[in-house]
Amino acid sequence: MKSFTEILKKNHIKQHFSCGEELLDNYLKKQANQDVRRKLSVCFVLIEKETNTVQGYYTLSSNSIPLELVPENYKKHFPKSYTSVPTILLGRLAVDKKYKGQGFGELLLMDALKKSFEISKSVGSFAVVTDPIGVEAENFYLKYDFQKLPDSGKMFLPMKTIRQLFE
Repeated sequence: MKSFTEILKKNHIKQHFSCGEELLDNYLKKQANQDVRRKLSVCFVLIEKETNTVQGYYTLSSNSIPLELVPENYKKHFPKSYTSVPTILLGRLAVDKKYKGQGFGELLLMDALKKSFEISKSVGSFAVVTDPIGVEAENFYLKYDFQKLPDSGKMFLPMKTIRQLFE
């Protein structure tokens, strides 16, 4: 699968981005460049080529989850000495309201999963984890077989499942 995104740069036009979630809008406009510069996350953007305007974005960073949050059917495969397991955090995913309903959310998610899968070939990662904001976002991830982590609002998709998408 071809990548449809690029890493956020200063010349990308983002000041008019509006997805309907102030937290996600403000992150892109005010913090994303700093996080990329500080190596806290990488922000990938889908841009409108003629205008260089951000249509949507997502972030990826390294992460881990406590072993006690891992569902039992997965936990039994980890050594007892593990207290946490490595994951990739899909920290944010948003599409500008002007482009909603055009499949950009799915495109961004598949791009993020493909990048995560490629990373997992050289850096250990059990799953992609996300922390959806609201019921609409949670339902979006459920459509793609993300599972809820017990005792947390977070959701995950095992790398084993992601591998089946791309191999």
